[in-house]
Amino acid sequence: MVLNYIWIAFFIIGFLAAGFKFIFQGDTTVFANIVENIFDNSKLGFEISLGLTGVLTLWTGLLKVGEKGGMTNAIAKIFRPFFRRLFPGIPENHPAMGSIVMNFSANMLGLDNAATPLGLKAMSQMQELNPNKDTASNEQIMFLTLNASGLTILPINVMMYRLQLGAQDPSDVFIPILLATSIATFAGLLTVCIRQKIKLLDPVILAYVGVILMLEGALVFAFMHMEPEKIKEVSSVVANGTILFVIILFITVAMLRKINVYEAFIEGAKEGFSTAIKIIPYMVAILIAIGIFRTSGALEFITNGLAQLLSAMGIDTSFIPSLPTALMKPLSGSGARGMMIDCMKTYGADSFAGRLSCTMQGAADTTFYIIALYFGSVGIRKTRYAVSAGLIAEFAGLIGAIYIAYLFF
Repeated sequence: MVLNYIWIAFFIIGFLAAGFKFIFQGDTTVFANIVENIFDNSKLGFEISLGLTGVLTLWTGLLKVGEKGGMTNAIAKIFRPFFRRLFPGIPENHPAMGSIVMNFSANMLGLDNAATPLGLKAMSQMQELNPNKDTASNEQIMFLTLNASGLTILPINVMMYRLQLGAQDPSDVFIPILLATSIATFAGLLTVCIRQKIKLLDPVILAYVGVILMLEGALVFAFMHMEPEKIKEVSSVVANGTILFVIILFITVAMLRKINVYEAFIEGAKEGFSTAIKIIPYMVAILIAIGIFRTSGALEFITNGLAQLLSAMGIDTSFIPSLPTALMKPLSGSGARGMMIDCMKTYGADSFAGRLSCTMQGAADTTFYIIALYFGSVGIRKTRYAVSAGLIAEFAGLIGAIYIAYLFF
């Protein structure tokens, strides 16, 4: 129901903004641009889903191999005490726990291509436990919110774009991104825990959070003493090495346990292909609405309006040029990335706005895209408070990014 209202709102606001530009600004191309964007985004939605098919088929196949070989359960055991408290509705030995753990691990390493299929698999497994198939369960909401917060330890893509656009030190946003995404994650976790009455002061939760913070601190300390090129090299080795290690480990263990690896892979791959086909309508729907909102000039009106309001209040507006990245972030990951690149091109990769836009890009993930993708893959229509919890996490991360950027830059 929430997605229905949001989807309609994008259309109404977009058409009103387009009408304003046509009547008062004499923009005779605005309607043609919107129509062109509708067709382009329809094609893009299909291409994203189609492009995801291969990757999703690969990882659901490998995950089935790991599941039958016992590896996903073994990995889940390490984090089971922590996740059992965050996902109390998932039985102790259910395969969903292994998928959840691996999804978060891939997200933290910045492995988007691996994280999404694992997340879709986890959502499908949680749906098996969901008594109301069209309504999001508590566990699914917790999972989606933590994904929307986008906890990433190695923001490889952001640093890569900064390097390509001539940043003197592409890794200078590493620590700000790490701090901002941590703020988003803890804000999302706190929001859902309050709604679901989960005790955050539980000794086990505090212990795991403490270890995560210590590891983040150690990583920050290590990267602070590396050259930019060395950071990029180490990040790439860690990310790609992790993928290869997981693949080899899953297959090797399954072979040692005399599992038919090929048959297990095919069984899981079929599930992944089926899931990829299901999400096409949801991707097309959300991208059309976002495209209208953006192409109509609505996003530009909001940005300019905020700039004038804050300026009248005597508030520093240095962060305004990077605001389109923040406003686009909940709507479209590729759109926000485009805004970040445009900001660096316009103001410079090493400008305050350029660095802040990069910090915003890495601070959180894309709430509406994730909702459309994950909930759409299992046919959930009633999202309950998932949207608000995800947006709270994103908002906290973006506000944190602005504050941290003023401290660092």
